[in-house]
Amino acid sequence: MKKTICFIAFTMLLSAAWNNDVTAREKKTKAPADNTLTKKEKSQGWKLLFDGKTADAWMNPRTGNFPTGGWLIENGVMKITPGSDGGDIVTKEKFRNFELVMDFNYTPGANSGIKYFVDTETNGGKLSGIGCEYQVLDDRLHPDAKAGKNGNRTLSSLYDLIPAKNVTDNGANQWNQAKIVVQGNKIQHWLNGKLTVEYERGNDSWKEAVAGSKFKTSPGFGEVKEGRILLQDHGNEVLYKNMKIRILE
Repeated sequence: MKKTICFIAFTMLLSAAWNNDVTAREKKTKAPADNTLTKKEKSQGWKLLFDGKTADAWMNPRTGNFPTGGWLIENGVMKITPGSDGGDIVTKEKFRNFELVMDFNYTPGANSGIKYFVDTETNGGKLSGIGCEYQVLDDRLHPDAKAGKNGNRTLSSLYDLIPAKNVTDNGANQWNQAKIVVQGNKIQHWLNGKLTVEYERGNDSWKEAVAGSKFKTSPGFGEVKEGRILLQDHGNEVLYKNMKIRILE
């Protein structure tokens, strides 16, 4: 009897220790809350472009204020409403060398984009909607996926210039993660952890790509040293969250 009791007690102790270990590991691997930074990210220089509640980092490029309509903030996401007149929004701050990460969720057939090196001042703001664009698109349903050249208007492509490769798309109504890395003239696009586009501004390949694109009539396209980040209003519902950036040397 004593041996049985001791065995049961020992088994219970092992079970408790196992459960405690599992709980500890779950806490360690638990994903951080949306629109927050971990201690490690803070130490690495990351900062939020959206806290899930306010749009303090963003503005309409023409008015200097965040749109009163068209863009909504609810349930921790910033989204464009269909058929709205909110217009594009840009960061109040300009960036030169950076790593930008954000999650996006497109609805069926939607079109949007994440632009960078956007110049909102030159020629009275006439270039405020132009910049290098990380394409956000439903490749399955939106006709733009079959436009352009060799798929250079598909998801994660450098819009109308360089087609994306190694694309792993989670699909409509699902969250995807975009990452853009800029180090001098060298730029990368990433989608869900995979490198999809890599290029260098200003070299012969870049100039050839621009000359064959819709931006051939925009002198110096994409070659400003620093610019704003832009989220495009293309009239479709697209959601964004976990937007963060860090400056690179």
